[in-house]
Amino acid sequence: MRVFVTGATGFVGTAIVRELIGAGHQVLGLARSDASAQKLINAGAEVHKGDLEDLDSLRSGAAQADGVIHAGFIHDFTRFPEVCQVDKTAIETIGEVLAGSERPFVITSGSALVSPGKLATEDMVAPFNPAWPRASEQAADAIAALGVSTAIIRLAPSVHGEGDRHGFIPILVNIAREKGVSAYIGEGQNRWNAVHRLDAAQLYRLAVEQGAKGGIARFHGAAEEAIPVKDIAEAIGKQLNIPVISVTHEAAAEHFGWFAHMAAIDCPTSSKLTQAQLTWHPTRPTLLADIESGIYTQS
Repeated sequence: MRVFVTGATGFVGTAIVRELIGAGHQVLGLARSDASAQKLINAGAEVHKGDLEDLDSLRSGAAQADGVIHAGFIHDFTRFPEVCQVDKTAIETIGEVLAGSERPFVITSGSALVSPGKLATEDMVAPFNPAWPRASEQAADAIAALGVSTAIIRLAPSVHGEGDRHGFIPILVNIAREKGVSAYIGEGQNRWNAVHRLDAAQLYRLAVEQGAKGGIARFHGAAEEAIPVKDIAEAIGKQLNIPVISVTHEAAAEHFGWFAHMAAIDCPTSSKLTQAQLTWHPTRPTLLADIESGIYTQS
């Protein structure tokens, strides 16, 4: 297949590109800069100049491909509602090109808000949350209704591994360094799910190869179902050699700032159906193993 990949030079996207090429596929990667273009060339991919806000570039990239993986997202949480709208528009634009064809479209979403407090499964439809207004799944449902073979990959809150600089674990590490303590909220028994970036990349490849076969499918990029956030805080504290403390729910906003909502969320997530349907078997290091290896705390 010739696969058009957005976010092709990002933390997850670079792994997806390598995974696809390693499996014999051709990759057309979206690049907004010369530096990004060179990274794609070095990886053995073709370059397609543009970005997520250049809708013409998205249309032409999708038109040239046998399938599309949308892994791009603007990670600017200071203007989160705006970048969520950019994501939604990008999905709609690509979907219009693929409508009426059998070409697969793999879209990225998240698992954190699918079913807070209860084990999320692939058959659950994620509600729209105005407080966290990423509308990837709603956009995916709309384009699937146009006849696009659509697969949604709900990534874990922590997609971890070497080279992670902008994910949720680096955010927690930076807060811990700034405050001098590694904190969790309350008893710290709220749970995150997690996946290694290389396992996630394999999942994207399997999804674009096997896809939804003319409908819509939801897959969970979660290798670990439920990791207590207290365990994450303790691993970070050990690596930084700083105290590990509990903060109250009332004090969480002051301590964590805008990240307090994610620090408090309880999002256990199953990937049992995903693993069975796509024959996906994650084998890479666990989240705690990666933290304990020092890759997040080495200066």
